[in-house]
Amino acid sequence: MAGELSQSVIKRVIRQVGLECATRGQSLSETLVAFMVKAVVLDPRNDFSMDRVFTENDVQNLIQLCVTRLLDTTNPSLNTIKMQVYFDMNYANRAELLSEQQRVLEGKVAPLVRAITESSPRAQEEMENLYQRIVTYVLLSSGLGSPRDIEAVREATAALQSVFSPTEMITFISHSKKDKEQQLKDFAMLVTGIRLYNKECQKGGSGIDDLPAILNEAIPSATQTVDEHLTSCHLLAYRYTALLESMQGDRYRHSQLYAFKLKEALFNFRQYEAFLCILLSDAITSAQEVESLNVQFEAAMMILKNTMQDKTSIDSKEVFPLFVELSKLWTSYQDERLLLSFLTNMIDNLQQFSEIQSQHLPERMLTSLLEGVTVKSDEERIKETMGTRVNVSDFRNQEWLFPETAGNFEQLLIQYHGFCAHSIGVKGLTLPGNPAIGILKHKQKCYVFSSKEAAYLFAQDPDKFIQLNIEKAKEYAELIQLLELRHQFEYLVPHAQARNATQCSMKPPPKCDTSTQTDTHILPPTIVRSYEWNEWELRRKAIKLANLRRKLTHAMQTDLSHMRRENFTQVYFTKEVGTQTKRDNSSNVPKPQIYFKGLRGGSSPTAHMVTVDLTRPLDET
Repeated sequence: MAGELSQSVIKRVIRQVGLECATRGQSLSETLVAFMVKAVVLDPRNDFSMDRVFTENDVQNLIQLCVTRLLDTTNPSLNTIKMQVYFDMNYANRAELLSEQQRVLEGKVAPLVRAITESSPRAQEEMENLYQRIVTYVLLSSGLGSPRDIEAVREATAALQSVFSPTEMITFISHSKKDKEQQLKDFAMLVTGIRLYNKECQKGGSGIDDLPAILNEAIPSATQTVDEHLTSCHLLAYRYTALLESMQGDRYRHSQLYAFKLKEALFNFRQYEAFLCILLSDAITSAQEVESLNVQFEAAMMILKNTMQDKTSIDSKEVFPLFVELSKLWTSYQDERLLLSFLTNMIDNLQQFSEIQSQHLPERMLTSLLEGVTVKSDEERIKETMGTRVNVSDFRNQEWLFPETAGNFEQLLIQYHGFCAHSIGVKGLTLPGNPAIGILKHKQKCYVFSSKEAAYLFAQDPDKFIQLNIEKAKEYAELIQLLELRHQFEYLVPHAQARNATQCSMKPPPKCDTSTQTDTHILPPTIVRSYEWNEWELRRKAIKLANLRRKLTHAMQTDLSHMRRENFTQVYFTKEVGTQTKRDNSSNVPKPQIYFKGLRGGSSPTAHMVTVDLTRPLDET
């Protein structure tokens, strides 16, 4: 019950602190307020106990402390926390950023895709409107020009007609919705490849930026900017570290420099340095990707030119894959431009959280305070301790690792972001650790140190110094993220409060309503229903089958059921059908007429017979 009450109290405090800051002209995010509430509660100097129920006086005291710290713009600790919250809420790695961009693009064209795939035009005018929508989709999805640019629309229409004629709209409409969506994606890639090829041949290219040239100029500039900020940040961190070291054991020096809050400023520079290193790594990765893309794009364009050279017609199976390859490479260029824009924006916004310290301690005053103080860089500190290392034989119950003996040295997860595990809790300094001195492995965690003496002191009682570091992080809440102590603080704070009040200044986890359904049987059933393991059951079935062989089927009809069934028959009437035979014809031949003369004899004793043929010739009949 107490835990639930504390949780409700924390929520109330967060709400009240946010309203109080808003009335004083400071509009702060709920995440920042929640983190500050956690920082105030954890700070042992404020004497808040998490095991008891807050009284009304405790709540009001907590609210006032949080408001005071959030409105204290002169404190570098507040700027560091703001920087951490901003980075956690806005930074995304390459995969996350590109995935989000793809989701945004799909959401942008989703209504258009739905209108195309669900349309069933009939008239010719409706067909033309649908075809124009496909052209608009191609332009929006490719990012090569605006649908309002007449020249870009004309080029996209001509390219689309070369791969998808308006006469094929009837076939397109007959496909399923899924097939239509896939065809639209294919059309977009083909049109993009064709337009890029035409631009290379100086036959078009309206609305198409020269991304390779833009990126080749912008990425080195962004990398140089990060390098400059990083160099300036390093120099300030080295100077502030030297000033803090000069305060050790010198009370006069301590009283002189205490008001400048050098320790909080050092943590600010170290956090800024860590974020800049992340952005620099992203910039280097982008530079490498663009360099690789330049080679691939030039090679793909050369292959396409050789394929298309001096040919009036070419097989689509040969050239379409080349257009698709060009489109994919150009999409990668667009991704790199998006990443570069995001990187530049992050650099500009992070700078504001670190510049404010120069207003409280100007360069002239800092230089005067450094008179007689030796400023050492991190590289110089590591170089000074390269010749010293821990003697393993001095520690029988401790495990020590060294870079040359550890096979997976690059994969070792060094605690406290690589800073000396001893100097944080004892001196409140973030000194760089030197792995060459020795890496102490304690409870499956690795620790490095800035000197051999610090390593020996820490190894005598590691748990004691680990607890000192935790207490130091409670006092300076920005160290929780700088030293990567989030997981340790999850056990120091009740779960409900850690989750609801602060969320460790991390991004709130995305939530959505989902549902799943599991098939009863994923694979087809293999159960043989006719199988019987019981011998008696098999015998019973066998007897039943034997009896059936001797049975006859009888049927009878009673007087009551006679003539009760309705029967229907269908007859086919003879239809009158006539046939036509061949026609009669005749031909006339001459009648033979042959006469014989002298058959009766004459005055002469010898008979003389004469034959006379009077039959008419055939051509006279």
